[in-house]
Amino acid sequence: MTDEIPAPDQAPGAPHPRETPRLFGQDAAEQAFLSAYGSDRLHHGWLLTGPEGVGKATLAWRIARFLLATPPQSDDGLFGAPPPPDTLDIDPEHPVARRMQAGAEPGLAAITRSLNDQGRLRAEIVVEDVRKLGRFFGLSAADGGRRVVIVDSADEMNTSAANALLKMLEEPPARTTLLLVSHQPSRLLPTIRSRCRTLRLTPLSPADMQSALEQAGAGTEVMPEHLAALASGSVGRALRLLNLDGLALYAELIALLDTMPRLDRPRALALAEVAAARGAAERFDLLLGLIDIALARLARSGATGMPPQPEAAMGEAQVLARLAPDPDSGRRWADVAATISARARHGQAVNLDPAALVLDTVFKMQDTASWGR
Repeated sequence: MTDEIPAPDQAPGAPHPRETPRLFGQDAAEQAFLSAYGSDRLHHGWLLTGPEGVGKATLAWRIARFLLATPPQSDDGLFGAPPPPDTLDIDPEHPVARRMQAGAEPGLAAITRSLNDQGRLRAEIVVEDVRKLGRFFGLSAADGGRRVVIVDSADEMNTSAANALLKMLEEPPARTTLLLVSHQPSRLLPTIRSRCRTLRLTPLSPADMQSALEQAGAGTEVMPEHLAALASGSVGRALRLLNLDGLALYAELIALLDTMPRLDRPRALALAEVAAARGAAERFDLLLGLIDIALARLARSGATGMPPQPEAAMGEAQVLARLAPDPDSGRRWADVAATISARARHGQAVNLDPAALVLDTVFKMQDTASWGR
């Protein structure tokens, strides 16, 4: 049963971060870490922040592999210290790399959401997950080498787990580095943030996104510019769009907007059926996210007088320009976006009928499109 449960630190359709050989578009973050390492100012706690899906976990595993495979700089030998490393790359045949690939590196501990007594994945990281590190530190201390802990994601710790981790950050074990992956660092305890040095990762460029998707084995032959616009520089988001046919879903949403303010009701009902289909929870959640994106792009189009580029669907620019021609209309779309988002998330929380929720959203969009007409 547990074999069927997806790894909580692995994006659907993507290789696990420990299996990702290259990191694209985050040279600045890598060089910031290498600079600290080379100047002998290696902090014991690192907070890796940035949008979800831009490579934070991959960077954490690269740093862990580098630290465990690279001899400490104090080991100068007879000829003085070697020049500081200029890359985090480690030969995949290195013993540490091979052990990490097999999940058998004794100097590494990865903290993620665990399974509960019923064999189901917990919604948060609990204090027992963090307390397991005590045994890890005890067993790994014998060899005197480095130890690395990856917490992915730190945002998912409950209060007790966060307090337990804070104690480790306040009194870190010797030769230990803690790497905290965080999509929303504002959710962390301020005392945790203050005891970590931050590495900020940024959204990927279209070229880096293309390279990362090719590395993940994802085909992007169809409208890569549309994918780049919707994914906003996040490889994880792009993979989700590809896996759930999100490009076609967004194109249908734009086609429905194109019928407003009159509204093609059969088309609206067909879109609602996407949310109501059996086993369609993921597509329903994706549809709500795509509606958020469409409304944000409408608001931006009205505010700037220019539809966002590149287009996220064929003919999108024309639709946005017609429905949001000026700043006043942009403000209306921004207001309704906030209302729709709040209602949709509340509806999900209380298990409202997905089809009814989608139709309610569509009708509110129609009302906004009808303003002043």
